[in-house]
Amino acid sequence: MVSSRDLFQDFEREAFRLETLDDYNIPRAADDFRAFLAGEEQPDSFRNSSWVTTVRNATEGGKRMYRVHILSRPLTDYLRYELAWGYHRNAKAGEEFFILDTTEQENPLEGVPDFWMFDESTVSVMHYDETAAFTGSEILPEERAAEFITYRDTALTRAQPFPEWWAKYGTE
Repeated sequence: MVSSRDLFQDFEREAFRLETLDDYNIPRAADDFRAFLAGEEQPDSFRNSSWVTTVRNATEGGKRMYRVHILSRPLTDYLRYELAWGYHRNAKAGEEFFILDTTEQENPLEGVPDFWMFDESTVSVMHYDETAAFTGSEILPEERAAEFITYRDTALTRAQPFPEWWAKYGTE
């Protein structure tokens, strides 16, 4: 069985993520989230997380890591945290971000779940419970990859690069 860790270490060209939720219940990030809400500085453990190392290793090795987040304004507290702290931190390590803002347009991917796609062939669908806590992922058969390539392409066609979107809406 392929582990998530293997997928992030073994992909050869690109890893794409579609995010669709307004909140993610991540217990290990609770202290960082509280610090953000309190207006505190980013903890060293946040700035130097293992995810930053994963992203930096991949991008410095010539691989592309990028994602689209489907969202609408006003942002939830969690999205403000994720975008202001997480996206900016990860971008410094080389990850690219795009925003598909559905505030004034229909969501073209309504019902599509969160997923990671590696090298346009391996799709890992993310599952969450009613509290937005991650409950596991499911690797789909390779023949389903074309469907998720279409989802990725649709998202990218409608999305704005994060820096442009953030400059316009990040202080709302």
